[in-house]
Amino acid sequence: MNLIVTILEQGLIYGILSLGLYITYKILDFPDLTVDGSFPLGAAVTAALITRGVNPYLTLPLAFAAGVLAGICTGLIHVKCKVRDLLSGIIMMTALWTMNLYIAGTANVPLFSQQSIFKNNFINGLPAGIKPYMTLILILILTIICKILLDLYMQTKSGYLLRAAGDNHVLVTSLAKDQGNVKILGLAISNGLVSLAGCVFAQEERVFEISMGTGAMVIGLASVIIGTSIFKKISLVKTTTAVLVGSIIYKACVAVAIRNFEPQAMKLITAILFLVVLVISMGGKKKVKGNA
Repeated sequence: MNLIVTILEQGLIYGILSLGLYITYKILDFPDLTVDGSFPLGAAVTAALITRGVNPYLTLPLAFAAGVLAGICTGLIHVKCKVRDLLSGIIMMTALWTMNLYIAGTANVPLFSQQSIFKNNFINGLPAGIKPYMTLILILILTIICKILLDLYMQTKSGYLLRAAGDNHVLVTSLAKDQGNVKILGLAISNGLVSLAGCVFAQEERVFEISMGTGAMVIGLASVIIGTSIFKKISLVKTTTAVLVGSIIYKACVAVAIRNFEPQAMKLITAILFLVVLVISMGGKKKVKGNA
């Protein structure tokens, strides 16, 4: 039961990250490596604020805002400075490594003695029967809120423009809208969600670590690919729901693999699983093309 709860907690946290990757990967077709820096950015902001006595619930919108700023910077580098999308993300990811160190003050900030959204006076006063599951419940609530807000946004005029920016930039221009500004907005929302995931992760793990964002993009992309591949023929399931389920499945696969290997092999297992997911998804696309 503890293993299942842990998988659900981790899967839902990375599900928030995957929602951000869904915007850049599926909608904008933008290979944004900024996420490897914006994930620990949210954790760094959280650690800096909590250790200074700020209410842990306030760290959620502030971490999201920090990620939005990071996404805007990536967008400006790409759109205004005419730098290629991949290089824009690499530049910002590299810059965020130093910025995260400055924000947190050090490469490792333990939060075990600090109050968090999962450990505070209110949570401590709850009945013993529900207390062990409060972390999962809170993460689930946060994830559902992010999913619903993203779904609602995608149904607005701005959301449709965001979809058009990735699929048909001519349409965006014909509507007298600047495609570059639409891309910047998409990157801002995406990295805001990723940074929010980093905030929640730091409070759940009760520590900030400068390297905690390494491989975040791989995990997010694998979750998006798994979810969209499984539910691509089921129209009743929204893509955002599929992405969240994909994140949980991916984390379950990693957990099962780690139980049979040493913890040091986690990154290797992650890379291998991602490769397998890519090969399977590419094989499915070739099969569809062949039948056509």
